[in-house]
Amino acid sequence: MKRSSTVPSRRDGQTLSQKPGKQNEARGINYESPAAKFGFGILGAVLLLGLWQFAAIRGTFGNGLPTVSATLIELFALFGNPEFWTDTFTTIWLAVLGMVIAVVAGVMLGLLIGTIDWVRYATLAVTEFFKPIPPIVVLPLCVMIWGPTNTMALVLVLLGTVLSTTIQVIAGVNDTDPVALSTARSYGMGRVERLLRVTLPSASPYIGTSVRIGAPAALIIVVVAGLLGGAPGLGSAIYRSQSAGDFPQTYALVLVLGVLGLVAQNLSSMIERRVLHWHPAFREDVK
Repeated sequence: MKRSSTVPSRRDGQTLSQKPGKQNEARGINYESPAAKFGFGILGAVLLLGLWQFAAIRGTFGNGLPTVSATLIELFALFGNPEFWTDTFTTIWLAVLGMVIAVVAGVMLGLLIGTIDWVRYATLAVTEFFKPIPPIVVLPLCVMIWGPTNTMALVLVLLGTVLSTTIQVIAGVNDTDPVALSTARSYGMGRVERLLRVTLPSASPYIGTSVRIGAPAALIIVVVAGLLGGAPGLGSAIYRSQSAGDFPQTYALVLVLGVLGLVAQNLSSMIERRVLHWHPAFREDVK
């Protein structure tokens, strides 16, 4: 079962000295530098906030869009509300716990399916069937079984992330160098030892990619579980504020979710680079 890889790699014929950032550095701007990335990120955020403020003042979207100033005032007011911190912690905890369980289960399933041929063929139709189905489809069923609880949100996170992790691990197993496997076999390594010392390290970049993609997805699923299913967390807080017509608080909570998503993305990318620093996809050329 060959899967397309999303592991970072260099383009053919391109070295680090030929990266766009290096070329732009010769013209006076190195867009790959941390300072440039941060500066342009701030510039983009300021432009977006400016457009938001302009649209709110002009009433482009009616009374449903508060001004940036009103939203920020409500945001700082939320910082003094203990219920806000409880909802935030619940959302983060459910997303992290669900992602950890999904990674462990996905790695085990991916290694099993990817290394045993009859298991691969027996599960091929099942994985292809469930792959395009979003977890929101089973939300009503989960609410009926577990109610608006943390368990319901956790199950939704698992349903939304474990399959993608499994598919990535299968792709990593299939991408294992056959020469390395043959060499390990010639040294007398058994199936389990080859799995742990050759196959799993080869699949580790794919596992890192699944975590980087799945972390924001897990956060979104927890919020949807609260917004539509009533599970505890920021999703239910958004639903309550929206139902009460408190749009500044609604958008303040949305800003919090955006920051959490940004942190989840950057943190998972940083962990991926640190853990997989030995892999060629993450090594930098030494001048």
